[in-house]
Amino acid sequence: MSTPSVTTASVPLEATFSLSLTDRAVDKVKEFATKMPEAAGKALRVFIQGGGCSGFQYGFTFDDGKPTDHRLKVRDIEVLVDTASALKLNGATVDWIEDFRGAGFSVDNPNATQGCGCGKSFA
Repeated sequence: MSTPSVTTASVPLEATFSLSLTDRAVDKVKEFATKMPEAAGKALRVFIQGGGCSGFQYGFTFDDGKPTDHRLKVRDIEVLVDTASALKLNGATVDWIEDFRGAGFSVDNPNATQGCGCGKSFA
């Protein structure tokens, strides 16, 4: 398997938040956006929510931005992250994977202290 190329975007220095997306992830977001009418004119929101086997899980949706969101431009898509999620996502990389378990977004998160076997939740 080849190593995915990664594009990193950062907000201004005063916010000190960064999130990376691989080219595969960006391409998949663009594909979803063209197939989902409700995504028109919206950005990809990456967020953390309670749940999963380890306490937290990742979420992805198309959404309108809020004034308090971190707004990242990655290639030609916009990514939104709320301030609470940014605390747990800072420095993470989002990828799109397809393997024997299925297909979906995967997050390599340096802030996660433990994960679970399903790969969808963390602590």
